[in-house]
Amino acid sequence: MASSQPLSPSHGSLQELAKEFKLGVPDRYIQEHRETTFVSNSSSPLPSIPVIDLNDFIISILESNNDQLKSLRSVCHEWGIFQLVNHGVDKLLVEKMKKETIEFFNLPLEEKLRYKLKGGDYQGYGQTILHSQDQKIDWADRFYMITNPLHRRKSHLLPDFPPSLRDTMENYLQELQKLAMTLFSLIGQAVNIDKQEMVDIFEDGMQSVRMTYYPPCPQPDLVMGLTPHSDAAGITILLQVNEVQGLQVKKDGVWFPVNFRPDAFVVNVGDILEIMSNGVYNSIEHRATVNTTNERISLAMFFNPKLEADVGPAKSLLTNTGEPPLYQTVVMEQYLKDFFSRKLNGKTFLEKMKIRNCESSET
Repeated sequence: MASSQPLSPSHGSLQELAKEFKLGVPDRYIQEHRETTFVSNSSSPLPSIPVIDLNDFIISILESNNDQLKSLRSVCHEWGIFQLVNHGVDKLLVEKMKKETIEFFNLPLEEKLRYKLKGGDYQGYGQTILHSQDQKIDWADRFYMITNPLHRRKSHLLPDFPPSLRDTMENYLQELQKLAMTLFSLIGQAVNIDKQEMVDIFEDGMQSVRMTYYPPCPQPDLVMGLTPHSDAAGITILLQVNEVQGLQVKKDGVWFPVNFRPDAFVVNVGDILEIMSNGVYNSIEHRATVNTTNERISLAMFFNPKLEADVGPAKSLLTNTGEPPLYQTVVMEQYLKDFFSRKLNGKTFLEKMKIRNCESSET
């Protein structure tokens, strides 16, 4: 991946700096062209992202009923995001993961800076990674790291965590890996990709995690907690750590908020699945906003193909449907290098991946 210039050490923690910004926001955080959010009224109620019950899917598959798969295909095509309930991950583990994440951000600054971003790297604790000196900075602190394959882990990050956070994180990663493979199987079946092809591509693939802390902001309408983007991933599984909302998605050209259910994960389709589905699925564009009074904390896990796997329209899908490929095929590791070296957001990069003169895929 391309090297990037992190913020200087004096800017190591927005969580600490934000305590000083009582009256205004420094220019480097101000977003000049922020699009407005949908406001509901009696004639235009607030749209709500779909909720999927994993138990219903398992029962449906056992009964050879394809209605749930058709619904999943529709959700991933129309929305590219859904809330997943009855997901099977132990509630006590989820609650412990939330608690440990909050405690990480409550550590003294000198403790957190043990994991700070190093020059030219993108893994560790810090603020927005800078590609240019005039780049705007998100109103957030982040901790990002690769967790799989194991040999790609940084020795000073997860292995060096406080024992309780490390052990909880390891258990959480294992459970989320199982859940992700179940979802890949179902999402693949829904669009006519053979189950074995999904296993070959995603099992023991590249996985990473990002913990994000969004401090309160005196002028929240001027900043972004997370710049609009789509994820360069297969799927993302997001855990809302505290009860503060802030995630927004863009549908039909309009931004509107996601209201989290306390018992759910939010799952969104990433660029890789849009490519693998040959354009049937939608890698949803999303962003995060902040508020004046409450911090927001989230934990996202990103699931990708093996680094040596080919990324392109799924071979079995092309065979099963007879459709021509709409996207190029590249090796995953090269895909990531190209994505980050071009410094593009997901949707722009997907356009680069499209084969010229191809029409968009329709369901």
